[in-house]
Amino acid sequence: MSSKNNPSASRKTEPEQVKQSLRVWLKMLKATKHVEAVVRENLRVKFDTTLPRFDVMAALYRFEEGLKMSELSSALRVSNGNVTGIIERLVSDGAVLRVPVAGDKRAMLVRLTQRGRDEFAKMAAAHELWINEIFGGLPGDVTAGLLATLDTIEHAQGLHSGEEHDA
Repeated sequence: MSSKNNPSASRKTEPEQVKQSLRVWLKMLKATKHVEAVVRENLRVKFDTTLPRFDVMAALYRFEEGLKMSELSSALRVSNGNVTGIIERLVSDGAVLRVPVAGDKRAMLVRLTQRGRDEFAKMAAAHELWINEIFGGLPGDVTAGLLATLDTIEHAQGLHSGEEHDA
């Protein structure tokens, strides 16, 4: 990749900077894995559900009119096969409804039923509390600094999609 396409390529990589970057990554990964483990366990224990199911429901909750399977997969950044089984179980549980797409006999929209929306709303409220239990003890300037740093990483790597992910 040329330095024109990658601003960090033009920076000199001193050995200490390289090691520090690696330490930052490992600490971020450790923290992320911890938060994810807490969320997974809480979803399992308190709602008898999984994080992938929660993620699918979260995506559908944001798009009340529903999504095509390909749009859902794209929103979650996973393959269609990864969401198909989850959708099947959500449909059989009465949490998701399949709706034909007008003008496309092969395509179906999937969307949350009212039952699914109510179920997800309860999980989302609990999720917000769990995340606050983890991060709520940090001073506001620390969380603001973390957000700014993560935004800088997103922008530098071209990852910023323009949408913020509020819970």
